[in-house]
Amino acid sequence: MENKAKLSEVDPEIYRAIGDETGRQENGLELIASENFVSPAVLEAMGSVMTNKYAEGYPGKRYYGGCEFVDVAENLAIARAKAIFGANHVNVQPHSGSQANMAAYMALMQVGDRMLALDLNSGGHLTHGATFNFSGKLYQVVHYGLSRQTETIDFDQVQALAKQHKPKIIVVGASAYPRVFDFGRFREIADSSGAALVVDMAHIAGLIAAGIHPSPIPVAEIVTTTTHKTLRGPRGGMILCKEPYAKAVNSQIFPGIQGGPLMHVIAAKAVAFKEAQAPAFKEYQRQIVANAKALAEALKTAGLRLCSGGTDNHLMLVDLRPKSINGKVAEEALGKAGITVNKNVIPFDPEKPTVTSGIRIGTPAVTTRGMKEAEMAQIGKLIGEALDRPQDDASLTRIRGRVLEMAAHFPLYASRLKR
Repeated sequence: MENKAKLSEVDPEIYRAIGDETGRQENGLELIASENFVSPAVLEAMGSVMTNKYAEGYPGKRYYGGCEFVDVAENLAIARAKAIFGANHVNVQPHSGSQANMAAYMALMQVGDRMLALDLNSGGHLTHGATFNFSGKLYQVVHYGLSRQTETIDFDQVQALAKQHKPKIIVVGASAYPRVFDFGRFREIADSSGAALVVDMAHIAGLIAAGIHPSPIPVAEIVTTTTHKTLRGPRGGMILCKEPYAKAVNSQIFPGIQGGPLMHVIAAKAVAFKEAQAPAFKEYQRQIVANAKALAEALKTAGLRLCSGGTDNHLMLVDLRPKSINGKVAEEALGKAGITVNKNVIPFDPEKPTVTSGIRIGTPAVTTRGMKEAEMAQIGKLIGEALDRPQDDASLTRIRGRVLEMAAHFPLYASRLKR
């Protein structure tokens, strides 16, 4: 190649931005529930020459020549995902969870058909029928929600809505739901109303892979997921389905909504799936849940209310009203203290989505760093202190110093990756 210069020489601004982001990740506490840290091996695959190859189609049936080696990578990713989840068919080409959901809907519905899904304000996802998303624009959407008493899914409402509206599909899954999903109950409701069942397991895929959370694979027609979050792979999507739906799913991804797949990302997915097959991965998932429970208790001790009373999985929703602050203020204050969270609506939230009454907190990323229950107790205390005095910059700076000390004991990439 003509230009053999390093990134620092070709584009010092991007080099600097990457270095700054590496420092942010190393020196802070990442508590956004949908984020995680991939291994150096996954990073290596993502930065490989696989990015140079166009490979429209599927292994053995490509529209371009020279695909023999990318076929190896994709076949490995498929085989490993099948083994992990016990799925009949797997498509690893979706660029994102959103595109996986789009393909799943298109495989089962026509434009204008009706779907039943969890409301965004109850913890659902944009692609589960939000009016400003493709799902809400292309399909008739009826939303179910939570019980005001328990802040968990109101199955009586789900049953009644399914009976009344006869949806083509029922979507199960969430981006902010701290409890276990009863997939069997949803299957019963789907059967009683003549609906297909689509499960978006993006947040809990790692827990399911390790047997920590029940699997939807045996009961759902189609299951979608991201490959990051608890699964700890590269940013991307995946679809798992029963064999009768394989052809429809594949054709909706390509040529339906995508062209050439991202082969470097698919190679990285294969690496992550191999990591997920190791015994240590199951222990890692157990620790995620143990850490979430420990952090939940620490937050309660700090005077915060948790929606639904706690957590069964990797995340929790924190009601900030006992502290008389909102999610926007809390996110900014914790950011100054080196603790990254996201503002989030809570069930029946009186605030608008750009403000919110809560924050969402998750433990996958800090667990990847090796932190355990003792560190969760410290983190919960630091969060409580920061939210007690969210406008006190001096106090937040002191907390940031303690965060830096904690982060230094659990190095992430600094000792393994050269900038």
